[in-house]
Amino acid sequence: MLKVFALTTVLVSVLPSAYTFTRYDFPSDFVFGASTSAYQVEGAANEDGRKPSIWDTFAHAGNGNKYEGDGDVACDQYHKYKEDVQLMANMGLDAYRFSISWSRLIPDGKGQVNPKGLQYYNNLINELISHGIQAHVTLHHWDLPQTLEDEYGGWVSRRIVKDFTTYADVCFREFGDRVKYWTTVNEANVYAMGGYGSGDLPPQRCLPSDKANCSRGNYSTEPYLAAHHMLLAHASAVRLYRKKYQDKQHGFIGFNLLTFGLVPRANTSEDISATQRAKDFLIGWFLNPFTFGDYPDIMKKNAGSRLPSFTQKESNLVKGSIDFLGINFYHTYYVKNSPGSLQMEDRDYHTDMAAELERLAQKDAPTYEIPITTWSLQGVLDSLKDVYGNFPIYIHENGQQTLRNSSLVDWSRVKYLHEYIRSMLDALRSGSNVKGYFAWSFLDAFELLTGYETSYGLYYIDVKDPSLRRQPKLSAEWYSNFLNGRSMDPKVTKEIENNALVLSHTPLLHNAA
Repeated sequence: MLKVFALTTVLVSVLPSAYTFTRYDFPSDFVFGASTSAYQVEGAANEDGRKPSIWDTFAHAGNGNKYEGDGDVACDQYHKYKEDVQLMANMGLDAYRFSISWSRLIPDGKGQVNPKGLQYYNNLINELISHGIQAHVTLHHWDLPQTLEDEYGGWVSRRIVKDFTTYADVCFREFGDRVKYWTTVNEANVYAMGGYGSGDLPPQRCLPSDKANCSRGNYSTEPYLAAHHMLLAHASAVRLYRKKYQDKQHGFIGFNLLTFGLVPRANTSEDISATQRAKDFLIGWFLNPFTFGDYPDIMKKNAGSRLPSFTQKESNLVKGSIDFLGINFYHTYYVKNSPGSLQMEDRDYHTDMAAELERLAQKDAPTYEIPITTWSLQGVLDSLKDVYGNFPIYIHENGQQTLRNSSLVDWSRVKYLHEYIRSMLDALRSGSNVKGYFAWSFLDAFELLTGYETSYGLYYIDVKDPSLRRQPKLSAEWYSNFLNGRSMDPKVTKEIENNALVLSHTPLLHNAA
C-alpha cells in the first residue's frame, strides 16, 4: 500500500453526494492509467548507444529556454523501471502510457537497431505485463533523432515518411505481441505550431522572422508542411500495421492531439465564427483529413497554396486511418475575431486563423495553476462526437500544474483529478465513446515547457537527491483509493466539495461588457 499521510484518516463507505463516485461506476473495460514520455523520465541520455534527439539539442543549447535543466538524468526510469512499475501496481493502475525514444531504439533514426535499446523496452513492457498493466505506447513524443533533422530537416521533408514507417515496423515487430495500443504522434498540432511556426519548441524553425531563437525555417509554410508529413507518415505506418500485424496482434492504432476549450469572447456572430475557425485550424487540421480525406475549407481558403494538398491516393490513405483518437486537455481559451490579420502580406499559421486566443484564468489563483473547466472538456467531447463521429477516445493527458517543490499535500491536484474523473461519467452518460483516462503525469518529470520549475506528478522527485527517491503525494493516494474502488474519508470528500472551483460550473458563453 502507499504511504498514508498524516492528513488523511480512515477510509469509509461512499457518501450520498453529487461529488462521490467510485471506480465501479465506470464500465468494466474503462481504462485508468498515468502517462509520461521518454525524454521526460528515462534519463540515461548518453548510455547504451542512445544518440541525441532534437530535445537533447534544444535543452543543452538553452535557446529560448526560460528554465534550466535537461533530460540527461530526469527521473532515471531507465534504471528504475522495476521500482516504478511496482509503484504503478501498488497504486492500481490499469495502464501506463509511455513513449519509445526513437534515438534509443534506432540511434541514427534509420539503419541499425540498438540491442540495448531493444532490451530496455522489452524489459519495461514485460515488467508491466507481469503486473497486469497494459502498455499504451506512443512512437513519437516530439523527440525526433537529431541525425534526421541534420540530414534532411526532419518533418519538413517527405523523406521522413519512409524512415518513420520503418521505425514503426521495428516497434510493431518487436513489441506488438504485448502492446495492443499504439499512438503514432503526440500532440501533432502543437508540435507543428511550436517547432515550425513560433520556434518556441525544437527544432526551432521559424524564419523569416525577428525571433532570435531561430536560425532557419519558414514560419509561413513549414507548420503546414510538417503537419502534412505527420499525417502521411501516420497513415503509412497504419497501412503497414493493418496489412502485416493487426490480424495477428489484435491491437489498435491511433493519433494524439492537444485539444482546447474554445469559448467566444463575446456573444457576437464575429466571435462565434472566429471560435469555429479556431476549432478548424487547431483540431480540424488533422481530424478533417482523418474523417473526410481533406483539410477544412477555411484552411484551404486562408492559407491558399501554402497549405499542401493531398493526391487522391494520399487522401484515401489518410481517411479512416485511426482506430481511436488520443486527446490531451488542460486549458480553455476565449476566442476573439481578428479579421485584420488576413490583410497582412506576410502571413503565417496564426494570422491565417484570424482569431486571438486568451487563456482563461482563475481569479485569486496562482498563475501556474490550471483552472478546472470540466464543462469545457465536455464541450470538446460533444463537438468531436457531433462533427467527426463517435470513434473511441482516450484522454491521454490531463493534470494539474504546481510548483515543483510545493507540498506533498497537493490539494489542488486532488480536486483537479476528482472533478475531471467525475466529468468522465457525465461524458459517458451523454453518449461519448470515451474508453480511458490517463493522469499526467505519473512522476514529477522534466516538463517540456518549464523544465524542473513546475510539475504535474503524482510522485514527487527531488532532482537534487542523488537517489531520486519517489515520494507519493496526496493525489497519488487519492487516485489509488479511487482505483481500488474506495472513496475518500468524509472530511476529505467534504473538503473537495467545499472547495470545488467555480469554473467547473461556469456557463459556456461569456458575454463581454
